[in-house]
Amino acid sequence: MGNSIQHLAEGVTVVASAKTRIEGKAIQQLQNSFQLPGMRRVVGMPDLHPGLGHPVGAAFFSVGRLYPALIGNDIGCGMSLWRTSLDSHRLSPDKIEKRLGCIDDALGEDWRERIASLGLPETGFESSLGTIGGGNHFAELQQIDTVSCSSTLSTLGIDKKHLLLLVHSGSRGLGQKILREHLDRFQHRGFAEASDECADYLDQHAKALGFAKANRLLIAQRIFENLRCTGAPVIDAEHNFLAPAIIAGTAGWLHRKGAAPADGGPLVIPGSRGDYSYLVEPVPDEASLFSVAHGAGRKWMRGECRDRVSTRSSAQQLLRTSLGSRVVCANKHLLFEEAPEAYKAIESVIESLQDAGLIRLLARMKPVLTYKTGREESR
Repeated sequence: MGNSIQHLAEGVTVVASAKTRIEGKAIQQLQNSFQLPGMRRVVGMPDLHPGLGHPVGAAFFSVGRLYPALIGNDIGCGMSLWRTSLDSHRLSPDKIEKRLGCIDDALGEDWRERIASLGLPETGFESSLGTIGGGNHFAELQQIDTVSCSSTLSTLGIDKKHLLLLVHSGSRGLGQKILREHLDRFQHRGFAEASDECADYLDQHAKALGFAKANRLLIAQRIFENLRCTGAPVIDAEHNFLAPAIIAGTAGWLHRKGAAPADGGPLVIPGSRGDYSYLVEPVPDEASLFSVAHGAGRKWMRGECRDRVSTRSSAQQLLRTSLGSRVVCANKHLLFEEAPEAYKAIESVIESLQDAGLIRLLARMKPVLTYKTGREESR
Protein backbone atom coordinates (compact mmCIF):
# COMPACT_ATOMS: atom_id res chain seq x y z
CA MET A 1 0.00 0.00 0.00
CA GLY A 2 1.12 3.53 -0.77
CA ASN A 3 0.48 6.61 1.33
CA SER A 4 -2.90 7.28 -0.25
CA ILE A 5 -4.75 5.29 2.42
CA GLN A 6 -5.59 7.78 5.17
CA HIS A 7 -7.19 6.56 8.40
CA LEU A 8 -9.04 9.58 9.76
CA ALA A 9 -10.49 7.82 12.79
CA GLU A 10 -11.40 4.32 13.88
CA GLY A 11 -13.55 2.90 11.10
CA VAL A 12 -13.19 5.98 8.83
CA THR A 13 -10.79 5.82 5.88
CA VAL A 14 -10.17 7.96 2.80
CA VAL A 15 -8.23 6.93 -0.31
CA ALA A 16 -6.52 10.18 -1.30
CA SER A 17 -3.07 11.55 -1.97
CA ALA A 18 -1.83 14.99 -0.95
CA LYS A 19 -2.87 16.29 -4.40
CA THR A 20 -6.45 14.99 -4.16
CA ARG A 21 -9.01 17.73 -3.60
CA ILE A 22 -11.69 16.67 -1.08
CA GLU A 23 -14.01 19.16 0.57
CA GLY A 24 -14.31 19.29 4.33
CA LYS A 25 -18.10 18.90 4.01
CA ALA A 26 -17.63 15.57 2.26
CA ILE A 27 -15.31 14.35 5.03
CA GLN A 28 -17.83 15.49 7.64
CA GLN A 29 -20.63 13.62 5.87
CA LEU A 30 -18.45 10.51 5.75
CA GLN A 31 -17.74 10.75 9.48
CA ASN A 32 -21.43 11.36 10.22
CA SER A 33 -22.36 8.24 8.22
CA PHE A 34 -20.06 6.20 10.45
CA GLN A 35 -22.20 7.21 13.44
CA LEU A 36 -25.26 5.37 12.08
CA PRO A 37 -26.33 2.38 14.22
CA GLY A 38 -24.69 -0.85 13.06
CA MET A 39 -22.08 0.91 10.92
CA ARG A 40 -18.67 -0.75 11.17
CA ARG A 41 -16.54 0.89 8.47
CA VAL A 42 -16.76 3.67 5.89
CA VAL A 43 -14.29 4.41 3.09
CA GLY A 44 -14.19 7.52 0.91
CA MET A 45 -12.74 7.27 -2.58
CA PRO A 46 -10.58 9.94 -4.30
CA ASP A 47 -13.72 11.24 -6.04
CA LEU A 48 -15.50 11.83 -2.71
CA HIS A 49 -17.76 14.89 -2.71
CA PRO A 50 -20.79 16.11 -0.74
CA GLY A 51 -24.19 14.58 -1.42
CA LEU A 52 -27.70 14.91 -0.01
CA GLY A 53 -27.08 13.93 3.59
CA HIS A 54 -24.38 11.40 2.74
CA PRO A 55 -21.31 11.75 0.52
CA VAL A 56 -20.97 10.48 -3.05
CA GLY A 57 -17.90 8.39 -3.84
CA ALA A 58 -17.92 6.13 -0.80
CA ALA A 59 -18.57 2.61 0.49
CA PHE A 60 -20.24 1.81 3.82
CA PHE A 61 -20.27 -1.51 5.69
CA SER A 62 -22.98 -2.13 8.30
CA VAL A 63 -24.02 -5.13 10.37
CA GLY A 64 -27.62 -5.98 11.21
CA ARG A 65 -29.03 -2.82 9.69
CA LEU A 66 -29.12 -1.27 6.23
CA TYR A 67 -29.76 2.19 4.85
CA PRO A 68 -31.47 3.02 1.52
CA ALA A 69 -30.26 6.63 1.81
CA LEU A 70 -26.67 5.40 1.49
CA ILE A 71 -27.50 4.00 -1.96
CA GLY A 72 -29.31 7.13 -3.04
CA ASN A 73 -32.05 7.73 -5.54
CA ASP A 74 -30.42 6.21 -8.63
CA ILE A 75 -30.33 2.56 -7.59
CA GLY A 76 -28.35 0.51 -10.09
CA CYS A 77 -26.67 3.46 -11.78
CA GLY A 78 -23.53 2.22 -13.48
CA MET A 79 -21.31 2.10 -16.55
CA SER A 80 -21.41 -0.23 -19.51
CA LEU A 81 -18.62 -0.40 -22.08
CA TRP A 82 -19.18 -1.71 -25.59
CA ARG A 83 -16.93 -2.57 -28.51
CA THR A 84 -18.23 -1.10 -31.77
CA SER A 85 -17.61 -1.73 -35.45
CA LEU A 86 -16.99 2.00 -36.03
CA ASP A 87 -13.59 2.75 -37.53
CA SER A 88 -11.80 5.12 -35.17
CA HIS A 89 -10.26 7.12 -38.04
CA ARG A 90 -12.92 7.12 -40.75
CA LEU A 91 -16.01 8.64 -39.17
CA SER A 92 -15.86 12.33 -38.21
CA PRO A 93 -17.63 13.72 -35.12
CA ASP A 94 -19.85 15.75 -37.48
CA LYS A 95 -21.12 12.60 -39.20
CA ILE A 96 -21.53 10.77 -35.90
CA GLU A 97 -23.60 13.61 -34.43
CA LYS A 98 -25.80 13.83 -37.54
CA ARG A 99 -26.46 10.09 -37.63
CA LEU A 100 -27.08 9.83 -33.91
CA GLY A 101 -29.76 12.52 -33.82
CA CYS A 102 -31.86 12.99 -30.67
CA ILE A 103 -32.26 9.89 -28.49
CA ASP A 104 -34.29 11.43 -25.69
CA ASP A 105 -37.72 10.24 -26.76
CA ALA A 106 -39.29 7.04 -25.44
CA LEU A 107 -38.63 3.99 -27.57
CA GLY A 108 -41.31 3.36 -30.20
CA GLU A 109 -43.69 0.46 -30.74
CA ASP A 110 -41.07 -1.30 -32.87
CA TRP A 111 -39.07 -1.85 -29.67
CA ARG A 112 -41.90 -3.52 -27.77
CA GLU A 113 -40.89 -7.13 -28.47
CA ARG A 114 -37.25 -6.44 -27.66
CA ILE A 115 -38.17 -4.86 -24.35
CA ALA A 116 -40.57 -7.71 -23.53
CA SER A 117 -37.80 -10.24 -24.17
CA LEU A 118 -35.85 -8.74 -21.25
CA GLY A 119 -38.48 -10.06 -18.83
CA LEU A 120 -38.63 -6.96 -16.66
CA PRO A 121 -41.39 -6.68 -14.02
CA GLU A 122 -43.88 -3.88 -14.60
CA THR A 123 -42.81 -0.69 -12.80
CA GLY A 124 -44.75 2.15 -14.38
CA PHE A 125 -41.51 3.66 -15.70
CA GLU A 126 -41.32 1.71 -18.94
CA SER A 127 -41.34 4.91 -21.03
CA SER A 128 -37.92 5.80 -19.55
CA LEU A 129 -36.25 2.63 -20.82
CA GLY A 130 -33.57 3.41 -23.40
CA THR A 131 -33.18 7.04 -22.30
CA ILE A 132 -30.11 8.52 -20.63
CA GLY A 133 -31.66 11.04 -18.23
CA GLY A 134 -30.12 14.20 -16.81
CA GLY A 135 -27.46 15.02 -14.25
CA ASN A 136 -24.08 13.44 -14.89
CA HIS A 137 -25.46 10.66 -17.10
CA PHE A 138 -24.13 10.37 -20.64
CA ALA A 139 -23.28 8.17 -23.59
CA GLU A 140 -19.80 8.68 -25.00
CA LEU A 141 -17.95 7.35 -28.02
CA GLN A 142 -14.30 6.91 -27.14
CA GLN A 143 -11.03 6.16 -28.87
CA ILE A 144 -8.15 4.21 -27.34
CA ASP A 145 -5.41 6.76 -26.71
CA THR A 146 -2.70 4.81 -24.88
CA VAL A 147 -2.34 1.13 -24.06
CA SER A 148 -0.80 -0.09 -20.81
CA CYS A 149 -1.64 -3.80 -21.05
CA SER A 150 -2.15 -5.05 -24.61
CA SER A 151 -2.72 -8.68 -23.56
CA THR A 152 -5.73 -7.81 -21.38
CA LEU A 153 -7.16 -5.56 -24.09
CA SER A 154 -6.83 -8.40 -26.56
CA THR A 155 -8.66 -10.71 -24.16
CA LEU A 156 -11.46 -8.14 -23.91
CA GLY A 157 -11.59 -7.85 -27.69
CA ILE A 158 -10.60 -4.18 -27.67
CA ASP A 159 -8.27 -2.63 -30.25
CA LYS A 160 -7.23 0.87 -31.33
CA LYS A 161 -8.90 0.52 -34.72
CA HIS A 162 -12.45 0.73 -33.42
CA LEU A 163 -14.37 3.16 -31.26
CA LEU A 164 -15.78 2.18 -27.88
CA LEU A 165 -19.13 3.25 -26.42
CA LEU A 166 -19.44 4.07 -22.73
CA VAL A 167 -22.98 4.38 -21.32
CA HIS A 168 -23.58 5.90 -17.89
CA SER A 169 -27.17 5.71 -16.68
CA GLY A 170 -29.37 4.07 -14.08
CA SER A 171 -32.92 3.34 -12.98
CA ARG A 172 -34.28 6.78 -13.88
CA GLY A 173 -37.48 7.70 -12.02
CA LEU A 174 -37.92 4.20 -10.58
CA GLY A 175 -34.99 4.53 -8.17
CA GLN A 176 -36.18 7.98 -7.13
CA LYS A 177 -39.65 6.61 -6.32
CA ILE A 178 -38.23 3.75 -4.25
CA LEU A 179 -35.98 6.01 -2.19
CA ARG A 180 -38.70 8.61 -1.67
CA GLU A 181 -41.12 6.01 -0.32
CA HIS A 182 -38.56 4.71 2.16
CA LEU A 183 -37.39 8.14 3.30
CA ASP A 184 -41.00 9.24 3.83
CA ARG A 185 -41.48 6.27 6.16
CA PHE A 186 -38.09 5.93 7.84
CA GLN A 187 -36.15 9.16 7.09
CA HIS A 188 -32.45 8.24 7.32
CA ARG A 189 -32.87 5.68 10.11
CA GLY A 190 -32.78 2.62 7.85
CA PHE A 191 -34.16 -0.65 9.18
CA ALA A 192 -33.16 -3.98 10.68
CA GLU A 193 -32.13 -6.68 8.21
CA ALA A 194 -34.66 -9.16 9.65
CA SER A 195 -37.62 -6.80 9.19
CA ASP A 196 -40.42 -6.96 6.63
CA GLU A 197 -39.44 -3.45 5.55
CA CYS A 198 -35.96 -4.70 4.70
CA ALA A 199 -37.34 -7.58 2.63
CA ASP A 200 -39.57 -5.12 0.77
CA TYR A 201 -36.68 -2.77 0.04
CA LEU A 202 -34.42 -5.58 -1.17
CA ASP A 203 -37.15 -6.72 -3.57
CA GLN A 204 -37.57 -3.22 -4.97
CA HIS A 205 -33.78 -2.77 -5.07
CA ALA A 206 -33.43 -5.92 -7.20
CA LYS A 207 -36.08 -4.64 -9.64
CA ALA A 208 -34.26 -1.32 -9.94
CA LEU A 209 -30.94 -3.07 -10.62
CA GLY A 210 -32.56 -5.05 -13.43
CA PHE A 211 -34.23 -1.93 -14.82
CA ALA A 212 -30.94 0.02 -14.82
CA LYS A 213 -29.01 -2.76 -16.54
CA ALA A 214 -31.73 -3.10 -19.20
CA ASN A 215 -31.75 0.67 -19.64
CA ARG A 216 -28.02 0.78 -20.46
CA LEU A 217 -28.47 -2.12 -22.88
CA LEU A 218 -31.32 -0.39 -24.72
CA ILE A 219 -29.46 2.94 -24.85
CA ALA A 220 -26.51 1.19 -26.48
CA GLN A 221 -28.71 -0.68 -28.94
CA ARG A 222 -30.57 2.43 -30.10
CA ILE A 223 -27.22 4.22 -30.58
CA PHE A 224 -25.93 1.32 -32.68
CA GLU A 225 -29.08 1.39 -34.81
CA ASN A 226 -28.83 5.13 -35.41
CA LEU A 227 -25.12 4.94 -36.23
CA ARG A 228 -25.69 1.88 -38.42
CA CYS A 229 -23.03 -0.16 -36.66
CA THR A 230 -22.75 -3.22 -34.44
CA GLY A 231 -21.61 -3.49 -30.85
CA ALA A 232 -20.67 -6.13 -28.30
CA PRO A 233 -20.71 -5.76 -24.49
CA VAL A 234 -17.40 -5.69 -22.63
CA ILE A 235 -18.25 -4.43 -19.12
CA ASP A 236 -21.38 -3.60 -17.15
CA ALA A 237 -20.93 -2.58 -13.52
CA GLU A 238 -23.13 -0.69 -11.05
CA HIS A 239 -21.76 1.86 -8.61
CA ASN A 240 -24.96 2.62 -6.62
CA PHE A 241 -26.14 -0.58 -4.96
CA LEU A 242 -26.37 -2.74 -1.86
CA ALA A 243 -24.89 -6.22 -1.50
CA PRO A 244 -24.23 -8.73 1.29
CA ALA A 245 -20.55 -8.91 2.19
CA ILE A 246 -18.11 -10.37 4.70
CA ILE A 247 -15.62 -7.89 6.08
CA ALA A 248 -13.05 -8.90 8.72
CA GLY A 249 -14.89 -12.18 9.09
CA THR A 250 -18.23 -10.54 9.86
CA ALA A 251 -21.30 -10.82 7.63
CA GLY A 252 -23.06 -7.56 6.87
CA TRP A 253 -24.17 -5.18 4.14
CA LEU A 254 -21.95 -3.22 1.78
CA HIS A 255 -23.54 0.00 0.53
CA ARG A 256 -21.95 1.73 -2.43
CA LYS A 257 -22.87 5.28 -3.43
CA GLY A 258 -20.71 6.32 -6.35
CA ALA A 259 -18.19 3.54 -5.71
CA ALA A 260 -17.44 0.77 -8.19
CA PRO A 261 -16.85 -2.84 -7.11
CA ALA A 262 -13.21 -3.95 -7.15
CA ASP A 263 -13.98 -7.66 -7.22
CA GLY A 264 -15.83 -7.99 -10.54
CA GLY A 265 -13.13 -7.55 -13.17
CA PRO A 266 -12.10 -4.57 -15.35
CA LEU A 267 -13.85 -1.20 -15.00
CA VAL A 268 -13.93 2.17 -16.69
CA ILE A 269 -13.27 5.21 -14.49
CA PRO A 270 -14.29 8.22 -16.58
CA GLY A 271 -13.25 11.81 -16.25
CA SER A 272 -15.44 14.77 -17.13
CA ARG A 273 -16.73 15.11 -20.69
CA GLY A 274 -13.56 17.05 -21.55
CA ASP A 275 -11.14 14.61 -19.97
CA TYR A 276 -9.79 11.11 -20.50
CA SER A 277 -11.34 7.90 -19.18
CA TYR A 278 -9.30 4.99 -17.85
CA LEU A 279 -9.85 1.28 -18.32
CA VAL A 280 -8.45 -0.37 -15.21
CA GLU A 281 -8.10 -3.75 -13.51
CA PRO A 282 -9.12 -3.25 -9.87
CA VAL A 283 -7.18 -4.99 -7.10
CA PRO A 284 -9.68 -6.29 -4.50
CA ASP A 285 -8.70 -5.14 -1.04
CA GLU A 286 -10.60 -5.17 2.24
CA ALA A 287 -8.92 -1.87 3.18
CA SER A 288 -11.01 -0.15 0.48
CA LEU A 289 -14.11 -2.26 1.19
CA PHE A 290 -13.45 -3.96 -2.16
CA SER A 291 -14.30 -0.71 -3.95
CA VAL A 292 -12.69 1.91 -6.18
CA ALA A 293 -13.66 5.36 -7.49
CA HIS A 294 -16.43 5.58 -10.08
CA GLY A 295 -15.29 8.78 -11.79
CA ALA A 296 -13.66 12.16 -11.33
CA GLY A 297 -16.07 13.52 -8.71
CA ARG A 298 -17.57 16.99 -8.61
CA LYS A 299 -15.46 19.98 -7.63
CA TRP A 300 -18.25 22.57 -7.70
CA MET A 301 -21.89 22.33 -6.65
CA ARG A 302 -24.36 22.51 -9.54
CA GLY A 303 -25.81 25.85 -8.45
CA GLU A 304 -22.38 27.49 -8.64
CA CYS A 305 -21.46 26.34 -12.14
CA ARG A 306 -23.21 28.80 -14.44
CA ASP A 307 -21.71 31.89 -12.78
CA ARG A 308 -18.25 30.34 -12.51
CA VAL A 309 -18.07 28.79 -15.98
CA SER A 310 -19.78 31.55 -17.98
CA THR A 311 -16.95 33.98 -17.16
CA ARG A 312 -14.55 31.61 -18.95
CA SER A 313 -16.60 29.96 -21.69
CA SER A 314 -19.77 30.56 -23.70
CA ALA A 315 -22.36 27.85 -24.22
CA GLN A 316 -21.17 27.46 -27.81
CA GLN A 317 -17.57 26.99 -26.69
CA LEU A 318 -18.64 24.26 -24.24
CA LEU A 319 -19.85 22.14 -27.17
CA ARG A 320 -16.17 21.51 -28.00
CA THR A 321 -13.52 20.29 -25.58
CA SER A 322 -9.79 20.83 -25.22
CA LEU A 323 -9.28 17.26 -26.44
CA GLY A 324 -11.06 18.05 -29.72
CA SER A 325 -14.21 16.09 -28.90
CA ARG A 326 -17.83 17.06 -29.57
CA VAL A 327 -20.53 17.54 -26.91
CA VAL A 328 -24.25 17.16 -27.68
CA CYS A 329 -26.18 19.04 -25.00
CA ALA A 330 -29.04 21.34 -26.03
CA ASN A 331 -29.95 22.13 -22.41
CA LYS A 332 -27.83 25.17 -21.45
CA HIS A 333 -28.33 24.68 -17.70
CA LEU A 334 -27.01 21.12 -17.96
CA LEU A 335 -24.23 22.24 -20.28
CA PHE A 336 -22.85 24.58 -17.60
CA GLU A 337 -23.57 22.25 -14.65
CA GLU A 338 -21.60 19.46 -16.32
CA ALA A 339 -18.73 21.60 -17.62
CA PRO A 340 -15.29 19.95 -17.36
CA GLU A 341 -14.17 22.64 -14.91
CA ALA A 342 -16.86 21.52 -12.44
CA TYR A 343 -15.07 18.19 -11.97
CA LYS A 344 -11.77 17.09 -10.48
CA ALA A 345 -8.93 16.18 -12.80
CA ILE A 346 -9.25 12.45 -13.42
CA GLU A 347 -5.46 12.02 -13.21
CA SER A 348 -5.49 12.89 -9.51
CA VAL A 349 -8.11 10.20 -8.87
CA ILE A 350 -6.24 7.58 -10.87
CA GLU A 351 -2.90 8.43 -9.25
CA SER A 352 -4.40 8.08 -5.76
CA LEU A 353 -5.83 4.66 -6.60
CA GLN A 354 -2.52 3.56 -8.13
CA ASP A 355 -0.54 4.80 -5.15
CA ALA A 356 -2.86 2.84 -2.86
CA GLY A 357 -2.27 -0.29 -4.96
CA LEU A 358 -5.97 -0.54 -5.82
CA ILE A 359 -5.82 -0.54 -9.64
CA ARG A 360 -3.66 -1.54 -12.59
CA LEU A 361 -3.93 0.56 -15.74
CA LEU A 362 -5.05 -1.16 -18.92
CA ALA A 363 -5.67 1.77 -21.29
CA ARG A 364 -6.57 5.42 -21.53
CA MET A 365 -9.49 6.51 -23.72
CA LYS A 366 -10.06 9.87 -25.37
CA PRO A 367 -13.61 11.20 -25.93
CA VAL A 368 -14.82 11.62 -29.50
CA LEU A 369 -18.46 12.57 -28.91
CA THR A 370 -20.36 12.90 -25.63
CA TYR A 371 -24.16 12.80 -25.74
CA LYS A 372 -26.05 14.44 -22.88
CA THR A 373 -29.39 15.55 -24.34
CA GLY A 374 -30.79 16.75 -27.64
CA ARG A 375 -33.57 18.73 -25.95
CA GLU A 376 -33.41 22.25 -24.58
CA GLU A 377 -35.19 21.19 -21.41
CA SER A 378 -34.33 17.80 -19.88
CA ARG A 379 -37.17 15.71 -18.50
